[in-house]
Amino acid sequence: MDEAGYGCSIVCGFPWEDPGLCREHNDYLLDVAARNPGRIAAAATVSPTQPGAAQEAERCLAAGAVGIGELNADAQGFDLMLPATLAAVAEVCLGYNKPILLHVSEPVGHLYPGKGTSTPDRLLRFLREFPELKVVAAHWGGGLPFYELMPEVAEMTRHLVYDSAASTYLYQPQVFRTVIELAGLDRVLMGTDYPVLRQDRFLRRLLKLGLPDEVMDAILWQNASREYGLNLEGVCE
Repeated sequence: MDEAGYGCSIVCGFPWEDPGLCREHNDYLLDVAARNPGRIAAAATVSPTQPGAAQEAERCLAAGAVGIGELNADAQGFDLMLPATLAAVAEVCLGYNKPILLHVSEPVGHLYPGKGTSTPDRLLRFLREFPELKVVAAHWGGGLPFYELMPEVAEMTRHLVYDSAASTYLYQPQVFRTVIELAGLDRVLMGTDYPVLRQDRFLRRLLKLGLPDEVMDAILWQNASREYGLNLEGVCE
């Protein structure tokens, strides 16, 4: 973060299937966040199909976690087409007005480790079940923004935001401009997928687009501040 010039990072646990590993990872991240206030904000991971998932989400959000995620259907054995399996965790997030970060993959394009099967159609089925839930769709939602030209899709995604994690592996840099045009500036979050991608290299790639300062501020910190309920004024300016 120091090398990249980042003031604050939201960090996410790995989507473990084992609830014991989820709890251990959550304890570690919550401790790191507590020891680095204003610099690290922690999201908590749970295994939705395992006993106690909702209770773990409640415990972590009550302890200061800023959201739940990243959840990964393939790694954790759930199906977005069966949203009832996530209902208990979703209700906890609704109660705290905190988002769930979901791994989403593209139905087309090259194969890569971890691509998975959680494609935009499956995500839409989940969103239809929880229309008021705040959701962050990782990896540009597997291309979902491009379907928002369909009015019914735009309606279902009104509480959804997209993060840019792993963009270097997936899209040309102009994906930022395109998604802003399709979905709106307030629905794009900077995500790097660090340590898979270095924060500083990703940031330099974004800076090369020459976007206006107000657009960069929204992408880099303002949208995340709103979505996760953080006060980043002065930290990330």
